[in-house]
Amino acid sequence: MAELARPLSRRSVLVAGGLAAGALALPATAHAAPRPRAAAPGDPFTLGVASGDPAPDGFVLWTRLALDPHAEDGLGGMPSKPVQVKWEVAADERFRRIERRGTATARPDAAHSVHVELKGLRHGRDYWYRFRAGAHVSPVGRALTAPRPDSFGPALTMAFVSCAQYEHGWFTSYRRLAEDHPDLVLHLGDYQYEYKKGVYNSPGGNIRDHDGPETVTLANYRQRHAQYKADTDLQAAHAAAPWLVVFDDHEVENNWAGYIPEEGSDTPTYEAFRARRAAAFQAYYENMPLRRSSIPHGPDIQIYRRVRWGRLANFHMLDTRQFRDDQGCGDGYKDCPEATDPKRSITGDRQERWLLDGFRRSSARWDVIGQQVFFAQRDNTAGPVKKTSMDAWDGYAASRDRITKGWVDAGVRNPVVLTGDVHAHWASDLKADYDDPDSATVGSELVCSSISTTGDGADSDPASQPFLKINPHLKFYNNQRGYVLTKIGKGEMKADFRTVASVRAQGSPVSTKATFVIEDRVPGVHQTYLRPYAAPKMAAQSEQSLIDQTIRNETQP
Repeated sequence: MAELARPLSRRSVLVAGGLAAGALALPATAHAAPRPRAAAPGDPFTLGVASGDPAPDGFVLWTRLALDPHAEDGLGGMPSKPVQVKWEVAADERFRRIERRGTATARPDAAHSVHVELKGLRHGRDYWYRFRAGAHVSPVGRALTAPRPDSFGPALTMAFVSCAQYEHGWFTSYRRLAEDHPDLVLHLGDYQYEYKKGVYNSPGGNIRDHDGPETVTLANYRQRHAQYKADTDLQAAHAAAPWLVVFDDHEVENNWAGYIPEEGSDTPTYEAFRARRAAAFQAYYENMPLRRSSIPHGPDIQIYRRVRWGRLANFHMLDTRQFRDDQGCGDGYKDCPEATDPKRSITGDRQERWLLDGFRRSSARWDVIGQQVFFAQRDNTAGPVKKTSMDAWDGYAASRDRITKGWVDAGVRNPVVLTGDVHAHWASDLKADYDDPDSATVGSELVCSSISTTGDGADSDPASQPFLKINPHLKFYNNQRGYVLTKIGKGEMKADFRTVASVRAQGSPVSTKATFVIEDRVPGVHQTYLRPYAAPKMAAQSEQSLIDQTIRNETQP
């Protein structure tokens, strides 16, 4: 295509007269994780490919054209004209059996992103897809359709992740996740961070820098998303399986709530923050495999939604930012009377009603709530004073109680809450009354660590974590980076807490720190494996210093 061969940026100036078709990235074996290849000069597929929101008869395909992902205007060095992009979906990874094909238009006003919403495919199947623009062919991605609504299908391998701070470490966990061959990936927020270079530093120092200023404008957010998407480890995870995505705070700004920015914001006024939200949501949609129902309308976006995986599981994907009341007593851990105010909500009334209605209508074996912030109570102080995180469900205790009571009253068979945000692995029983350790266990919570945020961390002995002593319903903690890999079957959900040895060095190996099982109709988490803890040769930390470190890791900056 002639428009892709014009001198458009410092990268595309190398293009003259067009290039031969880029090599098609095929897995080395039938079961290998897709490996995005380095883009040739003039190749517009520098940001990879993705799929998302699977249904029994289809899914969403995504790509975004960018000749120069680092372009300051956020437009990726692309021409200011539409580009025709061909797409193909095949029943085999070598594209010998093409099932569907078509053409989409990548438009400048959408940063040359492409969303293809497919229907009419066969249920419960693997598919492979790719795009073509002019002479260039994208990497290959793998997508799946969900099982038929009245069937269970085979056991589902599902991974969930959160918190990928580009400056704090390599995205090795994304690569290792792809190599674990999941069928579905949930991203629970903080996909990218808004800070400019040098503002948010990891304890060991940042290993790479953000481009551009703090993200405020549409150009800023587009540039930042492109910088992240250009990471080939992230591309590998997107190509491996369809994703379900929801945002948390850093996709807009740290600790925002509704139309209220954080204290000291670059956009302190109502009007300025509305404009910032609109820019952030537009860029988020442009860069995620989301359906048309999530196209933003100014500063508003519909991101909470329900995805059904046959009779096996319902995935209730929540939005705990856009509709929440402001944090009751500011950020951090506080003893705050407003935290128990029954009028306060973290979901907003409409989303709460939608979720409770979903519980009542559910006939799934597992009801999985994919959301952003810690659900179970975490008191950081022994004794009668209760200090909890104002940014988590603890700051909205009545909201948590209503939703917990909702799934109990609806007779939900197996409620499981999945959480990100706090940059460490946790597992927890969910209680009818957290202040009474003998009260009924009514659900389970699994919390994934960060992909890279706060740097390496260190292996942990869960028995020494004071939070677990103060809160006996908390069953596990580990302060290394990684993800959680689950296997969801009819009889149990098994969760492996996967950790990488380091994010400061590329190519780090991954291992399982702990395995927990949730049995059908038996609420609560049960540990079946714990990797032995090798104590470092240093002075033992006091319980208070461990508490302080845990809080620092999840609340800074």
